[in-house]
Amino acid sequence: MIRDQMLAAGDDIDSLPEREVFYLLRGKPIGKCKICLVHGSFFETIKVEQLIQQAFGQVLDERLAEEDLDISDELRNLMVRVFSRQDSFSRVRHVDRATVKLRFRIMTEAKKEGNIFNATIYPEIENDTISLVIPCVCQENLAVRLEHLKQAVSTSELDQGKQFVIMHPFNGDYHVLSFPIRNVP
Repeated sequence: MIRDQMLAAGDDIDSLPEREVFYLLRGKPIGKCKICLVHGSFFETIKVEQLIQQAFGQVLDERLAEEDLDISDELRNLMVRVFSRQDSFSRVRHVDRATVKLRFRIMTEAKKEGNIFNATIYPEIENDTISLVIPCVCQENLAVRLEHLKQAVSTSELDQGKQFVIMHPFNGDYHVLSFPIRNVP
């Protein structure tokens, strides 16, 4: 869908072969506020196709067990592979003689390990702060990212921020630059 929107807007979809995605999130614990700009890798711990494939494999295995059916590993793997693309589910299906159209949707829901606002798992992200959360791929990469930060934020502002590392249970370390915010409604 995003690809089609980019093409319709006249964008060259190959201009940046790899893009980084960030999510702007706002959490409101009672009487407090947390705002985070989080790198997309914090949430995408495995590729979407792999997620769908493994989930569909679980559904298939459950149904086969319930029906007391046995199929070959080759057939099972083929079925799981065939139903591993999200676009297979997102289309509206028209069935002859049916008075309704059918669309399957894949819904996701965050586990507690993927909730940056979970104070038990990420206590370093304090209330009433605004934080930038970026992956620590390697020290050299982090140095490059910090240089980019210095272009966007003055050195004195950067010095006012608190820098620390949080450990994501599935995706390793993330560098956090956090600033206090005051008088948030």
